[in-house]
Amino acid sequence: MLSAKSLFQEILDHDESYRLFCSIAAGGESQGGWENGRISALVPPELGHLAPRVARHGADEDKHGRIFRALLKKRGLTPVPVPAATDYTMLLERRGIGLAHERLRAKRPLTERDVITYLAHSRVTEQRAAEQMAMLVRYFGDHPEVGRAVRMISDDEDSHLAYCHEELLRLARAGHGRTIQRVLREYALAEIRVYRDVGLAVTAHMGRLLGWSRTTSAALTAGVHMMYAWERAAGWRRMVSLKMPERLDALGGPALPAPGFA
Repeated sequence: MLSAKSLFQEILDHDESYRLFCSIAAGGESQGGWENGRISALVPPELGHLAPRVARHGADEDKHGRIFRALLKKRGLTPVPVPAATDYTMLLERRGIGLAHERLRAKRPLTERDVITYLAHSRVTEQRAAEQMAMLVRYFGDHPEVGRAVRMISDDEDSHLAYCHEELLRLARAGHGRTIQRVLREYALAEIRVYRDVGLAVTAHMGRLLGWSRTTSAALTAGVHMMYAWERAAGWRRMVSLKMPERLDALGGPALPAPGFA
């Protein structure tokens, strides 16, 4: 019987599929680390309290990239090039979600609208990341090879999501509520399309590596489309709601170390 747990177990048990999975994850996390590092250097003076928090966010993402590479190394594997169709962060940028890399390479400070763009992008993508890691913790939190890594990353993703809620609410109270809601809705609808496309691409690559039957591949492809249909109809709304988190000032300190990994 197909289930998320059985599928991830199959990927975990096969060196080449595990190699691709960790390579995709490491690439996305490292890219996020670079983006947050640049943003922290460009935060405008009037929002200076954000700079160390954005830097902490970037340091966490860099750490996650190192953790995934360490997981590969422990199995004696090396990263593989990430297929373009599975590159979530690159595809998001092409859709116009978040701040373009060209803008981040410039030396001029960000505007307040740029910061809203960054935080809205993070709010949407961190929702996805937190949900995915929570699922992995549920199924593999006690796994001897990956359990500690997924628990550590999941806790960080929860902090990132809490930080986004708190800072967007702060900006909403300053009079930017309508802009924030408009950008969040636009980004959520674009993200679910990118997530669908990446899901289809990953399914195709994993199917070839693991030798899935046509029936299995067709069932998984249908599942990706069904998920998109639900998100397009209603699920996207969970990505745009804002509430004060239980974890306040979640990124107010230095990145926590990852002994044994990075």
